[in-house]
Amino acid sequence: MSTQARNAIVAAPVSTTSFWRRLRRTVIDRATAPLFAALLLMYWEFHVRYFEVEALLLPPPSHIAMAFWNGMASGLFLRHFTITIYRALSGFAIASLFGVALGAAISHFRFVEKTVYPWVVALQTVPKIAIAPLILVWCGYGSLSKIVTAALVAFFPVLVNTIIGLRSCEQSKLDLMRSLRASRWLTFRLVELPNALPFIFAGLSVAAVFSILGALVGEFVGSKDGIGFLILDANYQLNIPRVFALLILLGLYGIICHLALQFAHKKLVFWNEPKDVTSA
Repeated sequence: MSTQARNAIVAAPVSTTSFWRRLRRTVIDRATAPLFAALLLMYWEFHVRYFEVEALLLPPPSHIAMAFWNGMASGLFLRHFTITIYRALSGFAIASLFGVALGAAISHFRFVEKTVYPWVVALQTVPKIAIAPLILVWCGYGSLSKIVTAALVAFFPVLVNTIIGLRSCEQSKLDLMRSLRASRWLTFRLVELPNALPFIFAGLSVAAVFSILGALVGEFVGSKDGIGFLILDANYQLNIPRVFALLILLGLYGIICHLALQFAHKKLVFWNEPKDVTSA
């Protein structure tokens, strides 16, 4: 028997074994989280019913699922959800634009850093729930006050990550552009901004979550519509299953935002793809 044939016979079981090992690892990785969630929900349902826990304290998952279905089927959840998402996404867009622009100005101009950045940090240290009533007085009872609150909450992560990303650019790249007599704008567009994009996307991921929190804070302070209004209304009525259903809806929105930003990161910053924690 030739050497090549003997190597093929030996390699076949090895490759088959490695294939089944990879398949088993993939199945385990993908099934662990859903299996854990299913077991947790089963135990939750059993514990609440067996120990007769009051639904006012902790409703069973079956009641929460029924409340979620009723809210979605009636259109109540979707109507108020679209209002809250509009406010959150508007605030997120404003925070992203101003955060990147001001971060670029602070990283390039020392005068802006010395005059503006300390005030931005001081504003960040003030709890937004404390200034939300003032924003309500200044901007009115409509959506504008909620958008401003969402933008203020989401602004700082984008700003800080932009500054860090722009200042982390390697000096050798900057020296190369300077030796080529490239303008400051050309250096920023071709070297500094691409280098900062992974940091900017990290800030955007945090800002996307913070924006929905800011919109909810604005709705808690004063609103007649939105998810925050529904949560307060359900609390007043002691409808705890509806509160949990609304929280699930917000959680689904957070997952969608995370996946969307991760997809955009992979497409726009393909040389530095984000590592998914769930697949590590």
